[in-house]
Amino acid sequence: MTAPRDYLSHLNSSVIRLGLVPVKKLLASLNNPHNNFRSVLIGGTNGKGSIAATTAAILRAAGLRTGLYTSPHLVDLRERIRIDDAMITWEALDDLIDEVRGRVGEEVTYFEFLTAVAFLHFSRMHVDVAVLEVGLGGRLDATNVVEPLASVISNISLEHQEYLGARLADIAREKAGIIREGGVCITAAKQTVVRRVLAETCRQRRAALYQLGKDITARRNKDGTFSYQGLKKNYTGIPCSLVGRHQIENAALALATTELLSARGLVISDEAVFQGMKNTQWEGRLEVLQTTPLVVLDGGHNPAGITVLCRALKEDFTYRRLILVFGVLRDKNYPQMLKKLAPLAQKIIITRPDSERAVPPAEVQVWAKPYCDQVEIVEEPGQALKSALAGADREDLVCVAGSLYLIGAIKKAHALSRASN
Repeated sequence: MTAPRDYLSHLNSSVIRLGLVPVKKLLASLNNPHNNFRSVLIGGTNGKGSIAATTAAILRAAGLRTGLYTSPHLVDLRERIRIDDAMITWEALDDLIDEVRGRVGEEVTYFEFLTAVAFLHFSRMHVDVAVLEVGLGGRLDATNVVEPLASVISNISLEHQEYLGARLADIAREKAGIIREGGVCITAAKQTVVRRVLAETCRQRRAALYQLGKDITARRNKDGTFSYQGLKKNYTGIPCSLVGRHQIENAALALATTELLSARGLVISDEAVFQGMKNTQWEGRLEVLQTTPLVVLDGGHNPAGITVLCRALKEDFTYRRLILVFGVLRDKNYPQMLKKLAPLAQKIIITRPDSERAVPPAEVQVWAKPYCDQVEIVEEPGQALKSALAGADREDLVCVAGSLYLIGAIKKAHALSRASN
């Protein structure tokens, strides 16, 4: 019999299939474990993971047994499935893979299978609430089988158009699929067309809609904290451990979510809110890997995410030169990403993320050259980081961006390098 993790690796992780029938059949064969715990469902284009991590941290600080399901992982598969910030053990994961594969009646994707594993784990471990990050889209994503206490839609921009539709309104309708009849939706979406779609969906489903900038406001303070005016709660001097102005918006959505969960019977004190905000960690998003020279990792992998990264590089860091290590996947709009980011760099090193969908560096180099005089190719991510560090002075900043798969490869390489020294 194939070893559990070998079986999982044979499920092609690059296959994307939107549809709920296979995962519903699989979960039914497992006695529908997703019905045994309360949940929050978080979708959108960017910021989903940060909102999920922040929400989960506040719930943990409130003493609630909290599951967290996110994707993709950076280094360790077990990052995707956590309870009270502890990753699932390999022993538990192997046992669950064996159990779930014994119930597979028709072909399922890697993501569908792991979603079933996560839900079974959360059920067996009796979590009080599970915070779930949507994988892709919303309406037909495998996570969208739960009945969430709250549906969160961070923001919406053009992405995965071959699956979600060519227009912003089309994508918004797919994302709005996580809104439930009689439920509640919280969003930071700003575009008129997107807000119109979300409002119409909520009207049709008799769901409440709360919008950042209208029903919820957040203001960054000079000392790095922020002030929040919410649905009923107002806070000042809230710490935000995640770097970047955009994280204030993400934190505001998390706070609004916990307000609504409190209204649904979960006990979440003001102390838990402040402690959870202070404790929040989320790797790969403006993560400082080392300080001399400064190395910053950011998983921005679409034009909207790169816009946020560019603003953070200008506002939140001080450096002499910017050395960019960049790699990207085929389904991303990398010409637009480079148009925004490449002009900030004095040197660019193009590399290949650890994915079969990676764009060959020579193709990316063509798009980078018009913006920067020094553009070179180093195929292997670990060697690309070494090259960047070798050319960096103490006052320089090395920024790694373009793909979460690249961030994962760089983190692995950096950890191995430190272990060998």
